[in-house]
Amino acid sequence: MILFYAVATATMKTLLFSLTRWEVKGRENVPRNGPLIVVANHLSLIDPPLLSASVPRRVFFMAKEELFSSWGAAFVRWFGAFPVRRGTLDRKALRQAMQVLERGQTLGMFPEGKRSLNQQMNEAEFGIAMIALRSGASILPVGISGSENVSGPGFIWRRPRVAVTIGQPFSFPRNEGKLTREQLVEATNLIMRHIAEVLPPGYRGIWEYQSGDQADL
Repeated sequence: MILFYAVATATMKTLLFSLTRWEVKGRENVPRNGPLIVVANHLSLIDPPLLSASVPRRVFFMAKEELFSSWGAAFVRWFGAFPVRRGTLDRKALRQAMQVLERGQTLGMFPEGKRSLNQQMNEAEFGIAMIALRSGASILPVGISGSENVSGPGFIWRRPRVAVTIGQPFSFPRNEGKLTREQLVEATNLIMRHIAEVLPPGYRGIWEYQSGDQADL
């Protein structure tokens, strides 16, 4: 699996350099060691390998369970992803996510739980907040723009611009007690605002960032 991930990531980098105008800003913000949660907006099917190519750490992704019964299920597993049931509290997926972080590795999540159909950020699910509060791991906000244009045979002639902007990591104090809905809402909102902050205004949607909205960490 490690070899497959390395080969797949190298192949993705080659394709991005060849077929798009790929740009990554903020790589210096990625912690070199320790548990890390990479959170990003979601525009395209290429977003997981795009993040893997852009973030200089191996990323283990939570992926919708439907992918594990499709023709590409083997590739998804070899890539290091594990399934999550959307729209419900999937305790097995949460345990797997915590295990990734307990090993000091990097967890990749798209808090919205699905791709945006209009490039705008939408409501997020509480899973990310629960994992962040339980683990106390560093959270790395990433903004993706342009990946929605990497589709159809015509895009290779346009070489669309694909930008990945990596923000500053932050974290919440580890909380092992019972989490309230208020805590989950507050943590989710803060995480989404951090992502919105590193996105162009046209992608922020309901999370349009305004200075002063963000609480001190």
